[in-house]
Amino acid sequence: MQTQLSNETAAPPRDSLRQPILATLESFINQRPALEPRNYIRSWDDRAGRAAYRADSRKITQQLNDARAMLRYVEARPSITGEDLQNALCYRLTYTSGRGLDYTTCQYWPTEYRAAACRALASVIWHDLRDDASDGDSIRKAARRALGRSIAGRWFR
Repeated sequence: MQTQLSNETAAPPRDSLRQPILATLESFINQRPALEPRNYIRSWDDRAGRAAYRADSRKITQQLNDARAMLRYVEARPSITGEDLQNALCYRLTYTSGRGLDYTTCQYWPTEYRAAACRALASVIWHDLRDDASDGDSIRKAARRALGRSIAGRWFR
């Protein structure tokens, strides 16, 4: 009597949290900031208000680009699990299955929501890079190599 061996190997358990969290984070990052010029500019000749508005607008766009780059890094690393992502989403930005992302605004939504996503993604990336590094300086060097000097300088201090 011959026994038939199955060519099927045991598939690794599917990470059911990873994709929903990544998709929700991407939507969260890509939403419009709703920056309100009237919160900055008091009159038609308010140069300081216009300068402050433009500075915040540049910062918000920079945070968008940083968050997208870090999200691409995380998406390319299947070793970063949904549980890792959920653990990094804490404090003011949290993820709950069934509800999605919850964000608690501190002062002004447009200038801080993408920064909260960047901090969470940087935390996940830090923990991922920590597996191959011996100390904080080597993690920062790995972050510079993976994400670029400017992003690493802003989020991996």
